[in-house]
Amino acid sequence: MQATALTFSLLGLDAHPIRVEVDSGRGPSFFQMVGLAEASVRESRVRVRAALQQLGIELDEYVITVNLAPADLKKSGGAYDLAIAIAALAALGKVPAEGLDRIGLLGELSLSGAVRPVRGVLPALRGAAAQGVTRAIVPQGNAREAASVAGIDVLIAEHLGQVVAHLRGNKPLPGAGTMAAIDAEPSAAAADLAEVRGQHGARRALEIAASGGHNLIMVGPPGSGKTMLARRLPTVLPPMSYDEALDITAIHSVAGLLSPDRGLVTIRPFRAPHHTVSAAGLVGGGDPIRPGEVSLAHHGCLFLDELLEFRRGVLEALREPLEEGTVALCRARARVVFPARPILVAAINPCPCGFHGDRGNRCACSLDRVRAYRARLSGPMLDRIDLHISLPPVDVAHLCAPLADGRSSLDAPESSAAVRARVVEARAAQRARFEAGEVAATHNAELGPRDLARVAMPDATGARVLASAVERLGLSARAYTKVLRVARTLADMDRSSAVRAAHVAEAIGARLFDREAACGPAPATTAAGA
Repeated sequence: MQATALTFSLLGLDAHPIRVEVDSGRGPSFFQMVGLAEASVRESRVRVRAALQQLGIELDEYVITVNLAPADLKKSGGAYDLAIAIAALAALGKVPAEGLDRIGLLGELSLSGAVRPVRGVLPALRGAAAQGVTRAIVPQGNAREAASVAGIDVLIAEHLGQVVAHLRGNKPLPGAGTMAAIDAEPSAAAADLAEVRGQHGARRALEIAASGGHNLIMVGPPGSGKTMLARRLPTVLPPMSYDEALDITAIHSVAGLLSPDRGLVTIRPFRAPHHTVSAAGLVGGGDPIRPGEVSLAHHGCLFLDELLEFRRGVLEALREPLEEGTVALCRARARVVFPARPILVAAINPCPCGFHGDRGNRCACSLDRVRAYRARLSGPMLDRIDLHISLPPVDVAHLCAPLADGRSSLDAPESSAAVRARVVEARAAQRARFEAGEVAATHNAELGPRDLARVAMPDATGARVLASAVERLGLSARAYTKVLRVARTLADMDRSSAVRAAHVAEAIGARLFDREAACGPAPATTAAGA
């Protein structure tokens, strides 16, 4: 007797339907599996046999053949166990076979028959719903992420026996429910921008980066607050939309980073890999292919501290993701695409010792050594970073100043909530242009040449300032585009429909890294010209 069940295989975030075909017949005990199954899948026969024994069903008198179709798609992982077990039971006549090929089955089996959670349930169910599948059964441990998928009736199971009882019509499985909203507000324990003392220009640059989705590099001596600032970027980003939360959760689910008691990822990710990370760890790879740090930071922040300590080949692997917003990983049998739209924040020291340009003359690095140090970052990679900011050492007076109502008398720093309100307003202007059909992107950092020609060309004075800067600084075509994108963001922050000379000048002031490398440190400046 034969029976077929339905499950899904993931290539990246794309769900591919897998038909589990089982043929059973009398004979010496034999359990074989075909269909390009990896070792973790072939071992399923051991788990399935033991789980069925817990239900009182012995396979000693049967020849079981399992085919995983299509045969040319490699299968790995334990998510096929439940579908194989149910298809085997149907082939033995223990459960009805009708309709099994229209129910998505996902779950790994323990030897006792318990249904264990698996990776990638959210993207698998989203793909199943898009392909017309209306019902699925998933492990109890994946219930919260499964509840966020619309358009499909999701049932949850803790044990194989419950699934059998449901299919026999004895006791229906409970539903996963629905999750219609998310708690998008940052946690009360999150860091706050008000804790940053001094560095007025750096806070301004952080607001610009958040408002337009621009990448940022910070150059400053040890202790100037680069890491502290970077960790507060997520606190000034707008609350996540439901679609953004789904995208982030899907990536984390494939990577196996969701705990059973967690549904949607509700806080924008902050990823800070160590400088020893490999290219595969940063952009993705492995077998099966998993997302890297740049994708795990999607819609959030990717912080690369001590940027020049990363291996050059690893950094160069970021070129295409930063430009295209996706990571395309090509292997012999598959091509996988992961989204990758984080805000990149990088931090570097001005020289090997870290004190180049310090007023205390603590730096002993020669200019040639400084140039060689900064040359570790290639020009094309630097071109992909919109904002370049120089941080001076923090004045100790800012740290020692007495506090009044939680605010420094010298610094009076704004809270993350106050800055976030302005960021939300600036992004609302960008989304309004997108919804009106004026541009093809929701963030200024993603505007293409046609979009820039429509909404970001400066006025006459601004055009002269930009032309002069291109000639004097030798800006590349990509750098020219970056200046226009940042200028458009500055205009949005000023609630201006036109890009003016002041916006252009401030955007140009954010590209001083190369000048510092060649001529020594410039006066402390940021995109705000502070």
